[in-house]
Amino acid sequence: MMRIYVSELHSPVGTLHLASSNQGVACISLSGKEELLKDLERLFPDMELEENASKNKKAIRQLKEYFSGTRKGFDLLLHLIGTEFQKLVWRQLYRVPYGRTASYKEIAEKIGKPKAMRAVGQANHRNPIPIIIPCHRIIGANGQLVGFGGGLDMKRFLLSHEGVL
Repeated sequence: MMRIYVSELHSPVGTLHLASSNQGVACISLSGKEELLKDLERLFPDMELEENASKNKKAIRQLKEYFSGTRKGFDLLLHLIGTEFQKLVWRQLYRVPYGRTASYKEIAEKIGKPKAMRAVGQANHRNPIPIIIPCHRIIGANGQLVGFGGGLDMKRFLLSHEGVL
């Protein structure tokens, strides 16, 4: 049985719900605790939850620093659960620096799969750790803001916060 540690953080974009395992941060929900629990049931069918865990202290501190403008990158262990392709995309998303954007096409090219733009988009959509894995920095090839799990207003806020917009 996997022990999962769940905490919440009140942020400028709303309440974030975080979940970690002993291996690292596994999930952040931008859509509420019910959504987090659904994701966790899918990711960890055999789990035991521990609420308000101090295990998430470092992630919460770094997210607070990010929102206060004093942190531009995260130094956290991540517990990535997905296909090998998704993990490849998520690792590349993680490399998109603060204050910059990249297109789905650029990500596809960087992972050596230049025609896989749609698959990159799907992997981006399935990113279980938004903000820390900055899927909000991914835009359409024409520079347009496109889909984000927290909605385009939240994406706009995050990109403005980073000085992109």
